[in-house]
Amino acid sequence: PATFFTNFECKCFLDQDTGIYQCMAFNTWGSILSRRASIQFAYLENFKTQSVRSAVNVREGQGVVLLCGAPPHSGELTFAWIFNEYPYSVQQDSRRFVSQETGSLYIAKVEPSDVGNYTCVVNNTVTKEKVLSSPTPLVLRSDGVMGEYEPKIEVHFPDSIPAAKESVVELECFALGNPVPEISWRRTSGVPFPSKVKMKNSNAVLEVPNFQQEDAGTYECIAENRRGKNVARGRISFHAKPQWFQTVADTAKSIEENLFWECKASGKPKPSYSWLKNGEQLMVEGRVQIENGALSITALNLSDSGMYQCVAENKHGSIYSSAQLMVLASAPSFSRSPLKALLKARSGSEVTLECKPQASPPAISLWKKGNEILQRSERITLSPNGTLKIANVTKRDAGGYMCIAKNQFGTASTTGTLLVTEPTRITMRPTNMEIIVGESIVLPCQIAYDPALDVSFSWAFNGQLIDFQRDSDHFERVGGTISGDLMIRNIQLNHGGKYVCVIDTDVESLSTSAILVVKGPPGPPDKVAVEEITDSTAQLSWTPGSDNGSPITSYIIQARTPFTVGWQAVDTVPEVISGNMLTATVVSLNAWVEYEFRVVARNAVGLGEPSPASAKTRTEDAVPDTAPTDVGGGGGAKSELVITWEPLPEELQNGEDFGYIVALRPVGTVTWTRAIISTPGASRYVFRNDTIQPFSPFDIKVGAYNKRGEGPFSSIATVFSAEEVPSVAPKRVGARSLSASQIEVIWEALPGLPERVLGYEVVYWEDGTKPDTIGKVRITGNYTQVNITGLKADTAYYLSVAAFNTAGPGPQSAPINSTTKKPPPDRGPLNIQWSMIGSTLTLHWDPVVTMETESKVTGYLVVLKRHRYNDINTIFTNRTTAELSLSASDNYLIQIKVLSEGGEGMASEPIHIHKLSEGGGGGTSNFSQPDGLVLLQAWELEALELPALDGCPPLQSSSAHCSTSSGDVPPPPVGLLLHLFI
Repeated sequence: PATFFTNFECKCFLDQDTGIYQCMAFNTWGSILSRRASIQFAYLENFKTQSVRSAVNVREGQGVVLLCGAPPHSGELTFAWIFNEYPYSVQQDSRRFVSQETGSLYIAKVEPSDVGNYTCVVNNTVTKEKVLSSPTPLVLRSDGVMGEYEPKIEVHFPDSIPAAKESVVELECFALGNPVPEISWRRTSGVPFPSKVKMKNSNAVLEVPNFQQEDAGTYECIAENRRGKNVARGRISFHAKPQWFQTVADTAKSIEENLFWECKASGKPKPSYSWLKNGEQLMVEGRVQIENGALSITALNLSDSGMYQCVAENKHGSIYSSAQLMVLASAPSFSRSPLKALLKARSGSEVTLECKPQASPPAISLWKKGNEILQRSERITLSPNGTLKIANVTKRDAGGYMCIAKNQFGTASTTGTLLVTEPTRITMRPTNMEIIVGESIVLPCQIAYDPALDVSFSWAFNGQLIDFQRDSDHFERVGGTISGDLMIRNIQLNHGGKYVCVIDTDVESLSTSAILVVKGPPGPPDKVAVEEITDSTAQLSWTPGSDNGSPITSYIIQARTPFTVGWQAVDTVPEVISGNMLTATVVSLNAWVEYEFRVVARNAVGLGEPSPASAKTRTEDAVPDTAPTDVGGGGGAKSELVITWEPLPEELQNGEDFGYIVALRPVGTVTWTRAIISTPGASRYVFRNDTIQPFSPFDIKVGAYNKRGEGPFSSIATVFSAEEVPSVAPKRVGARSLSASQIEVIWEALPGLPERVLGYEVVYWEDGTKPDTIGKVRITGNYTQVNITGLKADTAYYLSVAAFNTAGPGPQSAPINSTTKKPPPDRGPLNIQWSMIGSTLTLHWDPVVTMETESKVTGYLVVLKRHRYNDINTIFTNRTTAELSLSASDNYLIQIKVLSEGGEGMASEPIHIHKLSEGGGGGTSNFSQPDGLVLLQAWELEALELPALDGCPPLQSSSAHCSTSSGDVPPPPVGLLLHLFI
């Protein structure tokens, strides 16, 4: 049926439209009713009499109650009181209270200020109407003051209060009394009030919002003053409207079947149940029985079809559960459940053929194989529901089967063919294996099967199917249609476990499994701790990591300090730590150094991952045990002895307050003079004393100390005190220019001086002003000549010579000057011509003409390189021709350089001469031909890998020679041989 979705609207009238309403929805399947809706109309009439009410006479100190008496009304009301005239209203406090239940005004103890007229104001919260009563005068009697009396509760809640779930419960309690009573609340169970409970109007009102089951119980109001107390009690009981916890659902039944529907609801008070059919009350009669929330109908007929509703209700509300009953009557039909056209079964198995026609009432079924009606037998079971089971199937059971179904409305049948196949056999199974991390294996899974079957393979690893697409990095199916072999590549530790090959066919499922144990290097040890530490040892403990399939054979301990590069293996006791040990002592540690330790395990597979590092721990301090090295020194200024050493690195200082002790004594004496240097990084100490003679020998040694004491001293070394510089300048200094970049300086050796002379120093500069930048050349030994190179051409230089020793250079000689020669020509010889007769090579070239700014030519240098011996010969000539005798069994490279007063000039282009071929004769080749023609007789061009001279590329297979003329000579094609016969 349609669901409810429209709103009810009406133009309502107070008298005739008040009442209970329900909406009915219906269609061809039936009708249902909505839940009940109650319509009431709020109103508020005026008070019946508007005359002045009788005065209320009261004594001072007495309590009083002024009644309101609400007029006829509908809808929730609120009450207030006006004192004398609007807008002065009565303010509620501990002495005055307006009840929202009765509307009355309560004054616990009347005071003279209370005298006046009181008007009750009634408000309708729905219509917002307001009416006022006639004034009630309050008059104070003159017969004295009321004495003190105990509280009298005038406003109290009922003895029994039903409260609906989630509602707001308000309890009123107010007492008259002198003195004014104090109001308090409690639960008789002693359970304290939850935080949601509120006290209002000076505790006259107790509010319990969102009322729940745990809020039920007996509540007590106590009114108390010094004359006594009074108590009001009442029990709040928990009520709830019905809620379903079992409903009815749409049901289809065959004709003549029985129906049983039951609905259950919770609620307080306990709900009562009723049933509706198509919106009408369902009455109990022969086939229809109703008991509480249960409905039963026997022998259903078509007229029982329709919409049914179970209604659960109590005084707080009603709820409806709807369901459709369809009573079916039809002939058998296999349209939705025919037999499979082809059913396969393994020989020897049990096969089940189900006959499930749709029929109302249920049909009676029988089975036929071919034309033969099947009967029960030892192997054949015919169930009442139409199922046929054949145990231990054989080839004889193959064939066509028909199920025939019949009821009073008709007959239907369905057919199928049973194919009996041979059992599938696993011909190759995987076996349990052990394998090393990183290797690859194939787990076989191969079968023999009936070709009529469809076969599929799958693999499971530790109970989870392998996804070959997602895990293709490691897993792959290999083999043909009868093979489900599994290849596992690059096996990792997490690949160890149980592998199951599952073979599924149309008729059965087989599996075979194997355990794969993956062995790898051990996992990292853990919880490395320093149990005890000294200045040179540390006692360590750790817990083992996983052995990864191979027992741990040994452990290695590594350490790291701020002074090491990475982790280093350390010495231990025992020297070899076996795999069953979990403690060891590290030895040979440096004192006062912060260490971290880690442990690495080894097994037969290899070395595992290191453990996490231990906490940083510092060794104890100790006296230094290492002496400084490279102790030496000498030199310095006058009256000084310079002592040097290699500072000890921080890791060898062994403690705080580290420094050095320097001891010295003149050679041949006994007493040592000591000096303390407190800087750890110091590497030099200068001892000053005016009595020290120049170049006097001293014994020295250096030791180390820290706050724990002094360490060892170094071995004794001998050093000399500072010496004085030579006191005399060299004499007879001379200079001459050798080339454009060299000047030769000569001087006379100094005779025996009181000071040592270690050598001589030549300084030079370009002009007479002696600028800050000075060239300097030192030569050690008793030499009296030096060549200064790298100078500028055609430039005047000033030069001076001084002797030197460890104290520095002595006085310089008077400056002399010398000018470098002009530069050599920057062009090599051109138009080189050569001829070869036998083994004699004759060369001719044009003379090089110099310019005014260049040195004049003094000759030429022919450079001949023979490749077999890789040697170079030079021939000087002051002419422009040369003859060379060459070996026929070697290759040559020839260049011509120009010589001048300024030195060697540029070289010519190289000439490559290849070894004579067999049967070669005389001939001439001229590189100066204008068209670049090269004439060769009996000389074979070969590909030689020779180095270039002055830019000529090495000979390659693509070029036979390099042109020496001013024009480029194109290389001949590869392998080309040219002959000129004269």
